[in-house]
Amino acid sequence: MSRLDSFIRRLSAQRDILNAVADEVKTLDGPVLELGLGNGRTFDHLRELFPDHRIVAFDRTVNAYGPSMPSAENLVLGEIKDTARTFIGANASLAHADIGTGYEDKDAITLTWLPEIMAGVLASGGLAVSGLPLDHPDLEALPLPSSVKGGRYFIYRRS
Repeated sequence: MSRLDSFIRRLSAQRDILNAVADEVKTLDGPVLELGLGNGRTFDHLRELFPDHRIVAFDRTVNAYGPSMPSAENLVLGEIKDTARTFIGANASLAHADIGTGYEDKDAITLTWLPEIMAGVLASGGLAVSGLPLDHPDLEALPLPSSVKGGRYFIYRRS
């Protein structure tokens, strides 16, 4: 598969999952957390899906397209593994992380801290959506929408 096709499948999976969990997330209290703002495409989509939720985005530096930037009070800059830890206990309704690199060695390092943070920031019953698998005892894997191939993207519920 070409890198373009892989990219399109990943973004389609991301969109399909976020759309599939939207109604449930809307019933939950707590902020929505976006770990990895990037150029702001997903942040912009989250704003459309959850206009009544506070959405906090994390990234190392600002690279987002102007209209897709969160307000200053909802943007946390620095190493995500450090800055997101400060939100443990935030009782988030949704935490989304699309910070995989596609390099197994780099993603293995991310997976030493990401599952703990994702579980820690969520409220009981909150949802985690991730491009990387999250192995944590407090996260239960949920079925994917039929449009998403297994192993492409992941959904979890916090116990």
